[in-house]
Amino acid sequence: METVDTSDRLIQLRKLMKESQVDLYIVPSEDSHQSEYIAPCDARREHISGFSGSAGTAVVTLDKAALSTDGRYFNQASKQLDSNWHLLKQGLEDVPTWQDWTAEQSEGGKSVGVDPTVITAPDARKLAEKIKKKGGSGLVAISINLVDQIWGKSRPPHPIERVDPLDLKFAGKPFEEKIEDLRKELEKKKSAGLIVSMLDEVAWLYNLRGNDIPYNPVFFSYATVTPTTATIYINSNKFNPSVKTHLGDKVHIRPYEAIFEDSKALSKSLGEEQISPSDPNVTGPRRKFMISTKASWALSLNLGGEDKVDEVRSPVGDAKAIKNRTELEGMRACHIRDGAALSEYFAWLEEQMTVKNATLDEVQGADRLEQIRSKHQHFVGLSFDTISSTGPNAAVIHYKPEPGNCSIIDPKAIYLCDSGAQYLDGTTDTTRTMHFGTPSDLERKAYTLVLKGVIALDKVVFPKGTNGLALDTLARQYLWEEGLDYRHGTGHGVGSFLNVHEGPIGIGTRVQYAEVSLSAGNVISDEPGYYEDGNFGIRIENIIMAREVETRHKFGDKPWLGFEHVTMTPMCRKLIDEKLLTAREKSWLNEYHKEVLEKTKGFFEGDRRTMKWLERETQEI
Repeated sequence: METVDTSDRLIQLRKLMKESQVDLYIVPSEDSHQSEYIAPCDARREHISGFSGSAGTAVVTLDKAALSTDGRYFNQASKQLDSNWHLLKQGLEDVPTWQDWTAEQSEGGKSVGVDPTVITAPDARKLAEKIKKKGGSGLVAISINLVDQIWGKSRPPHPIERVDPLDLKFAGKPFEEKIEDLRKELEKKKSAGLIVSMLDEVAWLYNLRGNDIPYNPVFFSYATVTPTTATIYINSNKFNPSVKTHLGDKVHIRPYEAIFEDSKALSKSLGEEQISPSDPNVTGPRRKFMISTKASWALSLNLGGEDKVDEVRSPVGDAKAIKNRTELEGMRACHIRDGAALSEYFAWLEEQMTVKNATLDEVQGADRLEQIRSKHQHFVGLSFDTISSTGPNAAVIHYKPEPGNCSIIDPKAIYLCDSGAQYLDGTTDTTRTMHFGTPSDLERKAYTLVLKGVIALDKVVFPKGTNGLALDTLARQYLWEEGLDYRHGTGHGVGSFLNVHEGPIGIGTRVQYAEVSLSAGNVISDEPGYYEDGNFGIRIENIIMAREVETRHKFGDKPWLGFEHVTMTPMCRKLIDEKLLTAREKSWLNEYHKEVLEKTKGFFEGDRRTMKWLERETQEI
């Protein structure tokens, strides 16, 4: 990770800011659809700041520049930012949020500019209020992105990758049924319709998949659904001919850019009174369009502003997070294949490190793992950049090795591998921390404390209505007892052949995790960790699925839930301090390893190296 000189870019940006009559300019990480992972053409914050992490916001004044990011990226940002930038370490005491810092800098009547397509309507509204309270002149929507102007011809082109239908044997439910379910929600909420702006929601709703964003099988699009119509906004030259057959005459196709003009027309068409879709003789108060709280400020403005729309948590996102029976079975199946690939990789890597004394760098390791995965059924590609990290690099939570700029894997140090793949039947995300030499007592203790947290969350039973904020301490408790912790969430939702990070559910300390309770059918990660900057990092990650469980009692006469793990590759025996495990935890570990062996050994007929490694790593303790 090299420092990037941003001096010339900032000079150019400040010139454009003066021409646009703004004193501050905000550059978020997200694209027009609030995507966490973005296409190269939308990496504006990285271009202006040099920081390549997936989360963060840049704010530039006429004489200062600040980058705010969370604990996953403190280490990385400190290495990549040059002296022009001040790093705001989000979440630490006495460190302002980027919103507060922006408001403070706006004192004295200064104006703040932002591209309205890359900030949500609620965030824009809250920020405008903060600016006003601090004496700033306000938040200004600048329709032409200033970073794009600086980038010019060197900006990567907008992707035009092909879109394909997802076979029903993988989707599990026809898109027509999903549309009808959504229309029932619209009627229940007395809504005129919903504008779908999140890319994974459009893909899921219509059982389509694309490749516009690396590692995410989505495509640039919007969708609108009303009681009587369904429309997709997309550049139709992306369509495989089979897509039009798939959609039939039930769905209208409009150009991607038409969404804003059409939104204005939709808003105007409602008038002051609304005719009931079920009875044209009945009229009532004007119905509003629903948009997600993740929809852009630009979309809200074109619909007439906050008084003309209902901002809600997307009903499509909620439905997508509860996987159907086919999707759940697909997640089980793809994780068995993926676990087999990981075991084959670790067995190979151990041999390279300890028997052949090979010299391999982190990228070569990651490439080998991808090669092994690619031979498995239904493989499409990776679900994110593989974090192949040795020694101190493992302490960089979202480390990304690059060819020519990475480390040689050290057999005497911790090796952390966080990786995943996209399969037609599901999405995987697994982290294992390994050691090919003799780990220190501290490394073994830290690993075992993290493992205890994984087990605690895996085994929990909880009443329906419990949220991820309430469960988070289960994974941290053993680290907390030692005065240790980690600066990332404990779990994120996972898509079904969709985004590896999927809302609205999660397990962690963020307030939003208290907003949505966990439900049967949710697929989520279980990934506590511990990191010592400059020394080592440890993380263990399994994917778990929420399901109803039988309990002796039924307090409150409500369902009770637990988790089913689907990740199928062993823990690192060498890093486990058995003295720190209870009898219950040892029993869980033995049963888990027995399950891993039984479900994956069939992949290794004729592969003596992997089979020998797997049998050793899954022995009872």
